[in-house]
Amino acid sequence: MRAKTLADLLKKRDRIAVSNVTGREASKVCVASQAYCNNIVGGWALGRGGETVRCSKGDDIPVFADCATLMQELPPEKRPNKVIVYSPPTAVYGDVKETLNYGSHCVETIFIITEHVAVEVSAKIHNLARDAGIDVVGCNTLGVINTHDRVRAGAVGGDEPDESFVPGSAAIISNSGNMVNTIASYLASVGIGTSFGVSTGKDVLILTPLVEMLRLAQMDERTKLVALYVEPGGLYEREAIALAESGQFTKPMVVYVAGRVAEKRSVSLGHAGSVVEGGGTSASAKAAEFDRYFGVGPFGFELRYIKREELPSGLSRGIRVRSLHDIPAAVQLVYRALGIERDFPPRGEMKLNPWLVNVGDLSKRIPAALMPTPGTIPEPWGAQFARLTQAGLGTSMTRRPMRNQSHASSNDGRVTRIYGLDVTGLMRERSFGEALILYWTGDEPSRPFEPKLVEMSLIAALTNGPGTLSAQAAKLSASAGNSPHTAMIATLATVGDVHGGNGREAVKFLADIFRDTTLRDPYDPNHGLDIKAMAHQAAQAFKQRKDAAKDAGVDYARIPCLGHPVFADQDVNYDPRERAVAAHMESQGIYNVFLHFYHELAQALRDIGVAKKVWAVNVDAAIATIWLGIAWPRLRDRSMTFERAADLAFLGFALGRAAGGAGEFLDHRDYGTSLDMRIPVEECKALVG
Repeated sequence: MRAKTLADLLKKRDRIAVSNVTGREASKVCVASQAYCNNIVGGWALGRGGETVRCSKGDDIPVFADCATLMQELPPEKRPNKVIVYSPPTAVYGDVKETLNYGSHCVETIFIITEHVAVEVSAKIHNLARDAGIDVVGCNTLGVINTHDRVRAGAVGGDEPDESFVPGSAAIISNSGNMVNTIASYLASVGIGTSFGVSTGKDVLILTPLVEMLRLAQMDERTKLVALYVEPGGLYEREAIALAESGQFTKPMVVYVAGRVAEKRSVSLGHAGSVVEGGGTSASAKAAEFDRYFGVGPFGFELRYIKREELPSGLSRGIRVRSLHDIPAAVQLVYRALGIERDFPPRGEMKLNPWLVNVGDLSKRIPAALMPTPGTIPEPWGAQFARLTQAGLGTSMTRRPMRNQSHASSNDGRVTRIYGLDVTGLMRERSFGEALILYWTGDEPSRPFEPKLVEMSLIAALTNGPGTLSAQAAKLSASAGNSPHTAMIATLATVGDVHGGNGREAVKFLADIFRDTTLRDPYDPNHGLDIKAMAHQAAQAFKQRKDAAKDAGVDYARIPCLGHPVFADQDVNYDPRERAVAAHMESQGIYNVFLHFYHELAQALRDIGVAKKVWAVNVDAAIATIWLGIAWPRLRDRSMTFERAADLAFLGFALGRAAGGAGEFLDHRDYGTSLDMRIPVEECKALVG
């Protein structure tokens, strides 16, 4: 490592740059960091060069098109010596490589916030950074805070770091970023402040592991004790204990090992690296290793620790706690035993005070002693909640048993209704498309043309010919002598994200593009958005992800619903079914901003060299844009969940294709011979070795 002490990771007057700085999480964290310590000098985001992240306190953050431009255009005294990476997993390697290429003359430390970075990518980053003499913290770190210098990198401390982090003598090193904040609050309640809060991250490969962090803590004069939060997975703690046993780390530790309760129950920790993979990597094994090193049993209030001659030497290495809430008392015990003064007067008792409690099925799997109980709601919220309950609101959870209940349908013995409308009235006066929109969204169509578009999409989804997976499934069902409904089940069983269900991914893709815009009406061509520019930006972002993934030798996420060329010999490809939808909309004067965006995106991908021809916008995209157009106003006013909106596109395809499967079943049963999928024994091979 280049760093020799914890302060080398982050200190006053360090200058920070942030990748993907305009992203939702990154921009929010940066605004809070500027208010706290004002140490971010700039950032970069593809296609956003020239913009600014506005900050209510501290300096606004200039945005550059890429890392190279940032390094070139910032004056030497403002060039960053620290970089925070907030990019998606597939873009992390590219951003780190750019930082090493253009910032090796000034950058000392890179903090990778991104979670679930591929192991092979992390390994490549480690090797490149090591050769460049640059330290990397992460991946999946929340960042680092230097409390004495009142500076941070990342989101450690949340929006108000001063509430938890008070200058003091304990360094917190944790796999979990949020636990750094929690432990800091616990320690502050008993008068013990923090010198540093460090989130190592808990991806499978930790690039600055615990053993290196302890070396840095050993050299930090302000750190008297290290509080550790440890999760299962990996052998990092074994390496750290070996360092301490060799005499290279001599400061006491108070350790909490998470995950022991989950070992005997079907409960897992969320981090990618918290997976038990052999001896010594489980929570119990790690706890036993620490107990052996400390030479004392785990902390317990019932032990009634008293001052005696052997106590200081017995606690000179530290102690393990069995409960997170025991950390403050255990740290106080070590301080008293070793004669270390607390940092300031206690702030008062720190305890859990949940306003409402609903642990659901977990109540059957966790010990009763760990079950939280409702606390007291402080004012003014207590009075407000009381008024809500008196009015009959908030007295029941959103989710409840609904075996004989439904928001969508009802039957009083005489009339069957869908969202309050009589089914017989719908039969007489409405179309199937109108009834379907009502049943799936909870509202009647907002535009008169929506039912026709839905019915067109159902027809488009019926079939893509006899060779498709779904058609084959129906034919096999007929060959097996099954009843007609099994053909529909078999057809649906072959519909997935690759075959037919890509519309769900298209809705998610479009929602990410448009969620932060001012779009209210997707059918209004005068929406005020520059769709061509948005499409070009999305194309550039895809190109960057694709290039970075190729450099790293990993796969990358494709753009959903583009491809399947029909006219491969032509410069522009079309899906005839999507063209039928588009032609109808054009003839009726109907505009859909999402379909418009898809076509501009296909053109932009060709313009920037990603594709040699204009890819086809396929029928799944058409179905997705129809249903997202219907759902968008409801998403905007929060009367529909995003999950439902995404499912609508999938269901719109599946419903049509299930009916198509029934058609294939009926045809094959009447005219087809049984499909025998068996292979002669002599042609069957076992793959071994």
